Amino acid sequence: MKQYVMLAMALVMVSSRVCAQNGEFSPSPVPDRIILTLTATPASSQAVSWRTDTSVTQAQAQFAQATGSPDFRKSVKTIWATSSFFENIPHLEDHVVAKQHELVFTDLKPDTKYAYRVGDGSHWSEWFHFTTARADAGPVSFLYFGDSQTELKSMWSRVVREAYGTMPQVDFMLHAGDLINRSNRDSEWGEWYHAAGWINGSVPSVMTPGNHEYYDSVAGDRLDRHKKLSPYWQQSFRLPENGPAGIPELRETVYFIDYHDMRLISLNSCAARYHPETMEVQRQWLEKVLKNNPKKWTVVTHHFPLYSARKGPENLKLRTALQPLYEQYGVDLVLQGHDHTYGRGTNKDYGAQYKGDKGPVYVVSVSGPKMYDSSFYPWVDRSASNTQLYQLIKIEDNTLRYEAYTAIGDLYDAFELQKDYRGRNTFSEQAPQGVKEAVDLPLKRTKDWTDADFDDYEKRFKAYKKRKQGKTKGD
Repeated sequence: MKQYVMLAMALVMVSSRVCAQNGEFSPSPVPDRIILTLTATPASSQAVSWRTDTSVTQAQAQFAQATGSPDFRKSVKTIWATSSFFENIPHLEDHVVAKQHELVFTDLKPDTKYAYRVGDGSHWSEWFHFTTARADAGPVSFLYFGDSQTELKSMWSRVVREAYGTMPQVDFMLHAGDLINRSNRDSEWGEWYHAAGWINGSVPSVMTPGNHEYYDSVAGDRLDRHKKLSPYWQQSFRLPENGPAGIPELRETVYFIDYHDMRLISLNSCAARYHPETMEVQRQWLEKVLKNNPKKWTVVTHHFPLYSARKGPENLKLRTALQPLYEQYGVDLVLQGHDHTYGRGTNKDYGAQYKGDKGPVYVVSVSGPKMYDSSFYPWVDRSASNTQLYQLIKIEDNTLRYEAYTAIGDLYDAFELQKDYRGRNTFSEQAPQGVKEAVDLPLKRTKDWTDADFDDYEKRFKAYKKRKQGKTKGD
């Protein structure tokens, strides 16, 4: 009898593993999870990554300059991919083995539309298009998403699709970390890719890691020093490798991209917190990148915010290390995540930015449905809670325009920066006058609140409104 029980248990385990491998997002010989990512030279190259099952041995891509005629296929070139075996270990309930493939299209023409597909010669994806950057200082536009993290298929999908439907001609998409909730859970990564679908294969992405892209490498031990970046990151995304040398964790998480007249910089704020020795490495690297920056505009992204948009601990060590460099070298905009609420402002009192003070505009945003309450801290000029958002940033010549939209496409926040001949910015508040600030509390967050918690929230909100009413553009 004992043998039969053991056999039955073994069959259940095998069946469970097969079900997990053959679930909704299981790999097959047909390419899936196709995603374009920017390279350090976006005017002449383009990276792409995808996944198959382990039966694929020779992954490749075909590409050609796109035309209105289907005859472009007569002039395709073939390029072979670099492939690697992937297993999500340590994994949760969905054990998956697969092949990850990546390659870079090189020697491309600037400002040119190309067609491409990926496969193995027998199993092919559909044909996608992408357009390279210009070689000169033309306009640039991109979408910025705060944490997507949870309910990706059902709830984040509406945000990324609304964003693309509203602004389909953007140059790329930027994700400020916490793309998923559990770093090695394959079903969540499957939902993340599913939510954007074919958009990922047509509009390049850049991303910076959040704390949920890290996992506890020692079972039962949640000490920061044992946290590691998920293998999904570097095997799924082909990102620039021009960051600090010699530290594997920072590879493809700390980098910069020059796109037209903007320098975009990604920092790994999670590594800085979990492994403090990497903070100084990043700081020194950042200073060199900022000091030798030929571009008119500078945008930085990292997950943990320098100034928090929700009530809780501040990231003082990160702020102490980075803020002086941001102000010394004229960083224009810092795009962040983590707080699951929205805040936009400067490190000055409300109204001070109108006087031309140096220092970037800081933004914290959230695109997924997980919500926290807003802090209403003094740095915040525009706030929102319990609201899914996406942002559009447009840069042309001496103007940077920022717009934040709700999940249904309504304009919620906006401002412009005008840069003068000295490189100093004049800030113009352009938040829509008829749109009240969204301050409804998220029900899931407040279900266990006490009267004291609600009183504290009301006190913070009243102080915030008083600060705003006491300052105007003329002050």
